[in-house]
Amino acid sequence: MRIIGLLLWAGAAMAAPAHSAVTATSDIGFATQSSVEIAAEPDAVYALLAMPGRWWSDSHTYSGDSANMVLDPRAGGCFCEALPNRSGKPGSVEHGRVIYAVPDKQLRLSAALGPLQSEGVAGTLDVTIKPSGKGVRVTMTYVVGGYVRAGAAALAPLVDQVLNEQLQGLKRAAEAH
Repeated sequence: MRIIGLLLWAGAAMAAPAHSAVTATSDIGFATQSSVEIAAEPDAVYALLAMPGRWWSDSHTYSGDSANMVLDPRAGGCFCEALPNRSGKPGSVEHGRVIYAVPDKQLRLSAALGPLQSEGVAGTLDVTIKPSGKGVRVTMTYVVGGYVRAGAAALAPLVDQVLNEQLQGLKRAAEAH
């Protein structure tokens, strides 16, 4: 099941537009970086980060519905997802934990995202917001290190594409009127 989930995750990732880059790889880790210009104010973009249900892709959730996701943008805050269950015993998953929060400027999470969660890795997802042109430039950097059974370098391009898809979703949500 884990292999099937990884393949589905990877296949969906390949459909994402490529406005990002794998910036480093090794046998024990990788780094990616994506950035996008958003025609919105820094406070609006930062506030939107705390509402992943409005911009995160449904296909990259455990429940199949990003509306089940929340992000508490303060140190110790959870980037979590409710897992509804018809039996009345709902579950949940922690995607990450906020480790640094500067409103309107930066949000950093400790997060082993997606299929990396079941591997022996640590990941840091850093989102910065800086004024630029008629809005802001949002840069998302993800650094992962540890043991990945499939090989860290092999997963890096797939993870990069998935994160770029989320960043594009943030842009669409922020610029929707």
